[in-house]
Amino acid sequence: MDFSLIETLRWQPDAGFLRLDQHLRRLARSADALGFRQPQDAKGRLEKEVSGSEPLRVRLVMTYRGKMDVTATLFEPQVDETVWRLKVAKTRLQSEDSLFRHKTTRREPYEAARAEFTMEEADEVILLNERGEVCEGTITNIFAEAADGMLLTPPLTSGLLPGVLRAELIRERRARGEVLKLDDLRHRKLFVGNSLRGLIRAELVET
Repeated sequence: MDFSLIETLRWQPDAGFLRLDQHLRRLARSADALGFRQPQDAKGRLEKEVSGSEPLRVRLVMTYRGKMDVTATLFEPQVDETVWRLKVAKTRLQSEDSLFRHKTTRREPYEAARAEFTMEEADEVILLNERGEVCEGTITNIFAEAADGMLLTPPLTSGLLPGVLRAELIRERRARGEVLKLDDLRHRKLFVGNSLRGLIRAELVET
């Protein structure tokens, strides 16, 4: 696949696209940073692909020249009682690699980390950086609940994608950036999340 930018959004029949403006801002920022043509009428392209009475997962892929491809598939939200099992990958992210601060089709480290475990072994796989700091999951950001109820999430300096849900939680003062090591995840209430799925309760499984 050609090197492209990606945004994955959730569409609800009663509410439309969740966090649409934030997704479009991130797409524009990444296009600017990586030398892509700026997206033209991305909102219109997205809205053409949605209809019906069921939630949808909508994926926008934009090439270097600004060509957009939008696909929509049915999406089944997680039930409230869901708890995802987390495993830690041997694969590491490099904190200085700025490419992985943008959501693109270059996903080699995430794919390698996900391949270390079967879906029966782990619902999500956590990547650390070269300093042993927690970065993110293969498709989610990581959150650990502090004693005061604040959600702690790795800062961008650890080397990770600035997720749309993560940014919203920080803006709402429900979360703050803080360097986390694996010890910081143990014995704490954990969540993973992204804009498509929302926050999902999680537990670290170490064997």
